[in-house]
Order: sequence, then structure tokens, then C-alpha cells
Amino acid sequence: MVASVVPPEFGSASIISEVRGRTLHLRIDRIERRNAFTQDMYRALKRAAIWADGQAELDSVCLTGTDKWFAAGGDMAGKSEDPEGLANEWDATDNFPFRHIERCRKIWVARINGLCHAGGLDLALHCDVVIASADARFRIPELLRGIPDPFMSARIAEAIGIAKARYLFFTAAEMSATEADQMGLIGKVVPHDELEAQTEWVLEQISLTGPEARAAIKRDLNARLPMSDTGLFHRTMMGPEMVEGMRAFVEKRPVDWPRG
Repeated sequence: MVASVVPPEFGSASIISEVRGRTLHLRIDRIERRNAFTQDMYRALKRAAIWADGQAELDSVCLTGTDKWFAAGGDMAGKSEDPEGLANEWDATDNFPFRHIERCRKIWVARINGLCHAGGLDLALHCDVVIASADARFRIPELLRGIPDPFMSARIAEAIGIAKARYLFFTAAEMSATEADQMGLIGKVVPHDELEAQTEWVLEQISLTGPEARAAIKRDLNARLPMSDTGLFHRTMMGPEMVEGMRAFVEKRPVDWPRG
């Protein structure tokens, strides 16, 4: 097929892109930081969703990680490849790709190859199909850093129910892939050495379906989901609690929450 379709640069050297067959493959590659996301990396996925949506020959987007990491969430150290470009964004939450993934008419497949925490789990929850290695691990640690994540809260309860969502938020407990599967967080878990083959099978099956019909079903399913309250970020951004949580994490020390 589509050898002539070459993806553009999406704005981050840590998001490796390639078109194979009718799929845009995206690989997160920042293993020196456990694939933690900079704002540039999040923005690159947003741009990939916008670009893929306009490519008639593509059926799907496959997102995966590198080595034993899928994604460890956001990088709290504030690293950036394009500080000037990011500074020009009036709304920092507009760099996040989650709503663009859901709006994209292509089917997004998350191939969870390893650790999937925080923003990594956000990505999985906003993708259409999630396949996980049995070696994968899942966690929601944001509250340990004083960060209320509106993208997570808007999706996790819909996926697994309010009681389990509360448990995962308020304990920050880590789950195995089997536990995540049983809760309903992922579509299928397979032995690690079968992950690639299972993902390829899923991508092939997607390509057998009608492009307009599957886009209509995706749109109908996502229309039933609540909107994310990004105001949660704005109301707490760089407040005393978030600043202390982030500093404690970066400095690798116990957190001392401001109170009163």
C-alpha cells in the first residue's frame, strides 16, 4: 500500500514515527527517563493525531514504548526541546493529546510493552484498543505529587467503576497486567513474547473493517464519555501543594505537604 505516505516531523526526537501498511506506528523512546513525557512529546502525539486523521489511506495508529517502559507519566523536571514554541501556547493543556486521540477517526491501538504509569495510563485509557504484555505494570501516582489529573478522573471510573477508581487513586497501588485486565483497564493481555504478533493481528483486523463505519462507532462510543475538566489543572497549577509535591519528587525526599 502506502509506501508513499511519509509522516512529517511531529516535534520531538523522542517520538519515533513510521508508516507501515495502513498504520502510523509511534514509538516512545526516552528510556533514560523511563519514557517520561515532556510537553514536547505530548504535543508530538497531538500533532500525530491531527495528521493521521487527514490521511485517507491510514486505518490505525499504533502507540508503543521502548525496552521495558511504555510511559512513566509526565517529566516533572521541566525538560523541553522547544521552550520558545511551548511558551507561545496560551493554554498549556492544549499540548496534551488525549482529546485529539479520541477525536481522530483512525483507531488508536496502545501496545503496552512495560511500565505504564500516570500519563502513560492516560494514553491507554484514551486509545481505542489496548493490548498489554503480561510484564506490564499500571499505576496512578499523581496524588502523591499533589497533581489532580482531570484526564484520568474523566476516564478511569467509566472503565473500571467508581469503587476501583477510588482505590487506585487514593492508594497509588501498582497493578499487574492480569489485575488490570480483570478490572477492565485493557482489552487483552498476552505473554510478552506474543505481544508483537497479537498487535499485528489486531491491526490487520482493523483494516478489514469499513473506514466510515468504524469511525462512526468510535465517535458514538466516545460521545458517551464525560468531558475532562481541565480547569482542575488551572485551579491548582503551581499552587503550594503541587510545588511541594513536584520538588519532593525531583529532590527524592519525603513530601512535606503545606497545611492550614
